[in-house]
Amino acid sequence: MKNTKKIISLITECMLDKKASGIKVIHVNRLTSLTDTFIVCTSDSDPQTKAIANHIKESLSKENLKAWHTEGFQHLNWVLIDYVNVVVNIFSKEAREYYDLERLWADAKIESIN
Repeated sequence: MKNTKKIISLITECMLDKKASGIKVIHVNRLTSLTDTFIVCTSDSDPQTKAIANHIKESLSKENLKAWHTEGFQHLNWVLIDYVNVVVNIFSKEAREYYDLERLWADAKIESIN
């Protein structure tokens, strides 16, 4: 798999392109074996959530990176795109507040992008 930093950069650029807010990169590699990094953002609407997710998948596909698993497209409250080393989480405002991944992973190094 490509350099994790490059993947993080591509994903956050895609999020910014589609006006996602509250973008955070949560480095959990020292805390869990699930993944190395979670990237979290908030979307203002279902169409925006779809646009963010599709833009990420299309952009990474051009770099020959296919998602290992995707879920949440049915309800668009929380879309998860799993690239193994990096897991993308696109939340509605309500779901982001409810699940509060930043609090859950508070011991991790967390970077704010916007």
